[in-house]
Amino acid sequence: MIRVLLADDHPVVRSGYLRLLEQASDIRVIAEAATGEAAYGAFVADPPDVLATDLAMPGGGGLELIRRVLLRTPAARILVFSMYDSPPLVRQALDAGARGFLTKAAAPQGLVDAVRALHAGERYLGADLAASLLQRDPAREAERLAELSLREFEIFRLLALGHSPAECAQALKLSPKTVSNHQTAIKEKLGVTTSAALAHLAIRHRVIGSALV
Repeated sequence: MIRVLLADDHPVVRSGYLRLLEQASDIRVIAEAATGEAAYGAFVADPPDVLATDLAMPGGGGLELIRRVLLRTPAARILVFSMYDSPPLVRQALDAGARGFLTKAAAPQGLVDAVRALHAGERYLGADLAASLLQRDPAREAERLAELSLREFEIFRLLALGHSPAECAQALKLSPKTVSNHQTAIKEKLGVTTSAALAHLAIRHRVIGSALV
């Protein structure tokens, strides 16, 4: 039985997805949540096989939820469903560590197929999205990391650990403006756009370990 945690701030949407998933004989929704904070709490209390979440939620939102879950459990299987399908948004979710992305306009069977795919260790992208968005090149990521200067790498590691630019500046005895400039350069060099993507890249390449947050 595939155990699913369902997170969406709209009760009608959650109810519809719950009915859809539980029509499948091999899937059971073990918990529901309406906020990112509640979803994280439910994940910690009873880890599911698959976390299916919207991105636009109160309490931190879906991207922050993905970041926190993966810092706690790097192997977590996370499926994002959203009413938006812009490539930058999909890329942000995948960079943050989601293993699948589905739009709410997708056929109902798509959600069931996506949950099964993630549970089987596969990635999943809705049929209406470009498959190229799933591609990630670990070797290229390693090359980009190697291109960072020593100072940039120090700042990268501190940011990945969750420190703010101000805290990085204090720890390294630099000005906040200098750290902010380095942060922009680091993200450009590594090809990431969010702090969550930065942290997950650091975990993938063992720059930092997983931690409880």
